[in-house]
Amino acid sequence: MSSELSEALHTSGTAVAPTAPTEGFWSGVREALRGSHRDYTEGPIGRAILILAVPMVLEMVMESVFAVCDVFFVSRLGADAVATVGLTESMLTIIYALAMGLAIGATAMVARRIGERNPDAAARAAVQAIVLGAIVAAMLGALGLFFAPQLLAAMGASSSVLATGTTYARIMYGGNATIVLLFLVNAIFRGAGDAAIAMRVLWLANAINIALGPCLIFGLGPFPALGVKGAAIATNIGRATGALFAMSRLLRGRSKRISIRARHLRIDLPVMVRLIRLSASGALQMIIGTASWIGLIRILSTFGSGVLAGYTIGIRLVIFALLPSAGLSNAAATMVGQALGAKKPARAERAVWIAGFYNMCFLGVVGLLFVLLAEPVARIFTTDPAVVPNAVDTLRIIALGFLFYAYGMVVSAAFNGAGDTMTPTILNVLIFWMWEIPLAYVLAKVLGFGPRGVYVAVSVAFSTLAVVSSALFRRGKWKARAV
Repeated sequence: MSSELSEALHTSGTAVAPTAPTEGFWSGVREALRGSHRDYTEGPIGRAILILAVPMVLEMVMESVFAVCDVFFVSRLGADAVATVGLTESMLTIIYALAMGLAIGATAMVARRIGERNPDAAARAAVQAIVLGAIVAAMLGALGLFFAPQLLAAMGASSSVLATGTTYARIMYGGNATIVLLFLVNAIFRGAGDAAIAMRVLWLANAINIALGPCLIFGLGPFPALGVKGAAIATNIGRATGALFAMSRLLRGRSKRISIRARHLRIDLPVMVRLIRLSASGALQMIIGTASWIGLIRILSTFGSGVLAGYTIGIRLVIFALLPSAGLSNAAATMVGQALGAKKPARAERAVWIAGFYNMCFLGVVGLLFVLLAEPVARIFTTDPAVVPNAVDTLRIIALGFLFYAYGMVVSAAFNGAGDTMTPTILNVLIFWMWEIPLAYVLAKVLGFGPRGVYVAVSVAFSTLAVVSSALFRRGKWKARAV
């Protein structure tokens, strides 16, 4: 990996050293936040990554803050309430996976068309993505509303958790359209390179949720005290508001790069078929990857609510770190898609290695802070002696894999941005299902390491993904992928 990084940083005039973005850094930040007109297929790569990444990272920072705030308030209701959120979220990962799969297809197709200087084709692809997302969301919502208690029970929920969490689960599963559409429309904006709008959308959605959540959970002011159910209502109201705002920006032509007009509002079967092909493998990739967390939480649930609550708090904090990092990975995906559309594969490859280096620097620092400060951070969310040690172990052990996973995240996103969704899918099967889950079971149950064995397996899997995906990326087959 180091030789590739060196080559990426020093070959050709368009490549830059890792410190290059600091030149004019704040002017770049201002340009990124305003919404840039820059052509990302031309000019210095480091500068382009900066301008794309700043709003994408800030977008994900807000999502991270939401994830942490939500569990902070719910943790005041007790271990059963936290376990409810953890179990429901573990099943929601399937919906997130489908939404992200659709988003992968939309980003890849929109970015490629923008790189080809064909905004009309990009808008047609966006319409097909939204239609497809609405159909998927309606089907999943109906199933979730009906089978919510059975899904919780299948995940090992106790009778007290079922009593506390069934309504919460019904609201979250039934309102999944807000998740799908929010993911999709923001993916369209990111693929087009208009990351500033996607940032504002998610900030709006999560600001509403963070403000409304404690009001509905605890009954502040004129609001009723709804407990954990209030968290679900606040989340859906916030996301629905964000999704509607995003759609309005797309339909009213407020984006500098992509807008949907009346002529685009029709089903385009060839485009739909290509999008389904991309999104299906992308969704499968995400389902395989994220559903592995269900396998892990199923193992952890056998150790009791204290372990499960500690893991839920710890993993929310891990998400707090990984989501901004995912923003940088999304920037790399957009760069790859647009560069390939402009017939500049070398530029695409250099962008990935540079983005990976920046991501490694970021996650390396965060991982070190988690290792050193795990206990005081965990105690912000709970003082329960049965929960704190498990939250601390989750943070410290999983954070050990951050340094490697920084590259794994960027390279996986780059494959997706190129339209090569099958390579990460295969990697997810091999690493998360055939390696991580069996390893977690053996360490936790067979060798007697308990919950720590699960956390070690996660860290090992993170590191394995980084090494294997980087080796495959160097082979360059993704450069010839047609979208």
